[in-house]
Amino acid sequence: MKITFLGVGESCDENYPNTCLWIESVRDGHRSSVLLDCGFTAPPLYWRQIRDPDDLDALWISHFHGDHFFGTPALLLRFWERNRRKPLVLMGPKGVERIITSSMELAYPGFFQKLNYPLHFREANSRESLVCSRMNWSFAQNIHGQESLAVRLDNGKHAVFYSGDGLFTEETISLAKGVHLAVHEAFRLEGHTPGHGSIYQCIEFGRKACVQRLALVHVQRDERRGRHEEMRRLLKEVEDFEVFLPEPGDSVVLSPFSG
Repeated sequence: MKITFLGVGESCDENYPNTCLWIESVRDGHRSSVLLDCGFTAPPLYWRQIRDPDDLDALWISHFHGDHFFGTPALLLRFWERNRRKPLVLMGPKGVERIITSSMELAYPGFFQKLNYPLHFREANSRESLVCSRMNWSFAQNIHGQESLAVRLDNGKHAVFYSGDGLFTEETISLAKGVHLAVHEAFRLEGHTPGHGSIYQCIEFGRKACVQRLALVHVQRDERRGRHEEMRRLLKEVEDFEVFLPEPGDSVVLSPFSG
């Protein structure tokens, strides 16, 4: 399994694109390609990696703040422009079909009806798991300003956790138990920010969940600039598991990967 951090930033960061993960997985000889969140800046970053309009199997939207889903209309439009034929699964919390179709109509009126490839919408909730793109998907509610779901993807050999936005809960800690890589938003170095986590809190999360690696994303832009060295020193002090601040374009390979 290979995880590429297309973006690692928050909504208004002029230097770091919106947090977006591209996951490639191989199971039983079959490759899968999925995106986790698709904010304003995500589509061009994905297109720089992939030219084949049929590459992507599924798109996950953690919640309906613009920096996590407003890039979806541009993504769908380019797939149409490049003559995509392969079905695309769009997953997210309750209301995902209504919100994506209405945002597509607002961004490109009349184009949703022109899409020449099937869209399959699937609503997720914390009470049940799904199978999609040859991976098992499980979900848990975190603490944010609106409903936001953390997700765990498991391909039978490796597991990845992605928080979306929000402070962890006992349910998300349980969801992340033992994963090979957890990706959690950490808006500030320390202190309390309503609906968000801090780096100190996320390190606590990593210990409670017994994760092998923890990537911290969605750091507030002024905090990142002004306290970057403090963050680096703190992360170096963590000895019981690996914690890091990925840069846009960084990748983590959890097993030998061929794509």
